[in-house]
Amino acid sequence: MIRLTSSKNPVVKEIRSLRNKSDRQEKGLYFIEGIRFVGEAVNEHATSGSMPDIRYLVVSESFASGAGSESFIEPCINRGIKVYCMTDSLFESVSDTKNPQGILAVLGMKKDLLKDAALKDGILVILDGIRDPGNMGTIIRTADAAGCAGVIVTDGCVDLFNPKVLRSTMGSVFHLPVLHCGSTKEAVDICSQKGYLVCASHTEGSVSIYDADLSGNIAFVIGSEAEGVSSEALDNADMLIRIPMPGRAESLNAAVAASIIIYESARQRGMASE
Repeated sequence: MIRLTSSKNPVVKEIRSLRNKSDRQEKGLYFIEGIRFVGEAVNEHATSGSMPDIRYLVVSESFASGAGSESFIEPCINRGIKVYCMTDSLFESVSDTKNPQGILAVLGMKKDLLKDAALKDGILVILDGIRDPGNMGTIIRTADAAGCAGVIVTDGCVDLFNPKVLRSTMGSVFHLPVLHCGSTKEAVDICSQKGYLVCASHTEGSVSIYDADLSGNIAFVIGSEAEGVSSEALDNADMLIRIPMPGRAESLNAAVAASIIIYESARQRGMASE
């Protein structure tokens, strides 16, 4: 391990800079934190041999001296991945969490484009203007749990590599394709061309999700809680669907709505009981 003690060290400065979207994009790097999340990355890297693209690991002195640290540190060193060790206080200064667990990994950013992807049969989720990091991360995690074919992030959404988004995925970002696309209309057009029925979620949709046939190859457009699905999605979708709400609430949280829709489609496909 390489010991770091100075806040002026280039590695320390680099990690701090990755909190900013512009720096992440310029460097092509992002970082993840926590025992479970970094463990997912290390395991996936070991399985695939290359992805995710772990550039280096950083641990605190307390973590390095604790039980179980070898299961993170040794696999990385054996694969030629650098491991840095910092004092606890220095680690806290680079961490993006209030109570850091003493381990983070810096990864190379890889953006898979929807137009180039070979999509699998099943459920796709198109994110349309989702700006809340927690909502985006939760939707990706739900899509992973339900066995979706992928999630599509459009330009109006929060940055996928935002630390809060990544934490909310709980590692699911490594388990299913998360594809990038320009506008929501472009995403809708590509999905339609690839044979997916495109359904936009709307409070005044003409068909209840419990009456609609959601059992085929289908792409759901999920809009933000504040603004809903964009007009370009509404105008170009094959069907507008709604979640029945017999109570007095006017709307649902975007991640909650996405979860209900995804799992109804999974139920119709016979996936939920597996």
